[in-house]
Amino acid sequence: MIEDQGIKKAKKASKVKMILGSSILIIGFLSPLLIPVVSGSSLSASIKTILSGLLALGIPELFILIAIGIMGKEGYETIKQSFFGFLKRNGPPRTVSITRYRIGLFFFTFVLLIGLAMPYVLSFYSNLMEHLLMITLVSDLFLISCLWILGGDFWDKLRSLYIYNSRAILLSKNK
Repeated sequence: MIEDQGIKKAKKASKVKMILGSSILIIGFLSPLLIPVVSGSSLSASIKTILSGLLALGIPELFILIAIGIMGKEGYETIKQSFFGFLKRNGPPRTVSITRYRIGLFFFTFVLLIGLAMPYVLSFYSNLMEHLLMITLVSDLFLISCLWILGGDFWDKLRSLYIYNSRAILLSKNK
């Protein structure tokens, strides 16, 4: 009976540690979103620079260490495996149909061309400058969704661009 209570307390403590550690981990990953708040504040430029740098590169890593300290290595590994397992189950499929590939490739090319043309368009239509952040966010989300539409094989093609010794093997249309 006393042993059962000890096990229940340990499980409850473990659950509290996992929730607290997960919360700290999420806050750490979301901390770069506060950079625009710091940039828009009335602080001096040097303080803004330091705080923005910490929000981008120091605080997320610090919060990861704190979360691991609270959850323990096993808890952190459990969360990491759950997250990457979710991405693997819900990520882009390895191969896609030719129609899906062509649609994804069209949108991918369209987003890249829009990105290349944007500085020139903005020089002619300066009233778009006030909407630049929204245009950029929509373009980025569109690009990410295009990569998901294109599937895993496209990721390999994209990755091979950065490998010097990689070679393309083009299959004939008959196959």
